[in-house]
Amino acid sequence: MREAHFIDKNKAKWSDIEHNLKNKINVHPDILSKNYIEITNDLAFAQTFYPKSKTKEYLNELALFAHQSIYKDQRNSSNQFIQFFKNDVPNVIYKNHKMLLYSFLIFSFAVLIGIISSHYDQDFTSLILGRDYVEETLVNIKNGDPAAIYKSGSQTGSTLAITVNNIKVAFYAFTLGLFFSIGAGYILFNNGIMLGAFHYMFFKEGVLGKAMTAIWMHGTIEISVIIIAGACGLMLGNSFMFPKTYSRKKSLILKSKEAVMILVSTIPFFMLAGFIEGFITRLYDINLFLSLAVILLSIVLIVWYYVIYPIKKNRKNHSMSNPILSNTNEEE
Repeated sequence: MREAHFIDKNKAKWSDIEHNLKNKINVHPDILSKNYIEITNDLAFAQTFYPKSKTKEYLNELALFAHQSIYKDQRNSSNQFIQFFKNDVPNVIYKNHKMLLYSFLIFSFAVLIGIISSHYDQDFTSLILGRDYVEETLVNIKNGDPAAIYKSGSQTGSTLAITVNNIKVAFYAFTLGLFFSIGAGYILFNNGIMLGAFHYMFFKEGVLGKAMTAIWMHGTIEISVIIIAGACGLMLGNSFMFPKTYSRKKSLILKSKEAVMILVSTIPFFMLAGFIEGFITRLYDINLFLSLAVILLSIVLIVWYYVIYPIKKNRKNHSMSNPILSNTNEEE
């Protein structure tokens, strides 16, 4: 068989196998096993009849990728854990980047509303944040320590309480997305308005800069992950309202799996935010550079894992096959 004919006969199958391997969480194990057998058989054929061709090189890479995806990462639970955060979650995030963007835009719009409302209505901040909280904060501002509230309580107790509360908010944003995405939008909108009013209170008192060095030490991760959880909720609602070629039930099941994966990936970040708020935020007035370093590192961590890394990884996956197949087609 001529090599060009061999390629034309099998390239659709190879493309399907690649797709299955990259989305293996949604593919039955028996299909993946069958794919692995098919690709190794094709590799053996290519090694026999086209030993120096790019087709053989491509099939060798694909077979290696299949082996690593199906077998190597199943050796022990630690490998599965690494696989989850290194490959599975970034792949799912890339598929749903639009939902992350929509969640961010909803939250940002709500922050703007909170700021504007606080500016034109003097009672708005107390209404949103609670009168007791606002009065306590104003007393702290007069005492020269606008973020003193973060110094109260024990470090360990504060960390646990904060982490549990943050996870609870994320859980609400996720589950309420089942109500046609409106519930997730409500959680995002509510938290965004609170954040806007919160910032305006410090701005009005002339201590915004000092307060932000404390608040955003833990708030960078905390707010980012709430936005991510909101995106998970939007994924659920949209999957039911816009099922595309699937039934509504099937679409909801498939998207729920992806949303749960992303939501689970946020738990370590919530724990980190709770630790920072319980142990490090209370040190904000000791060293300005410490505050800025924590904020900057938090931004880099979130943006890299949830934006940059999924994009880079997806581009790398797509570059594995397309150039090789196009080059071998030219040989015909």
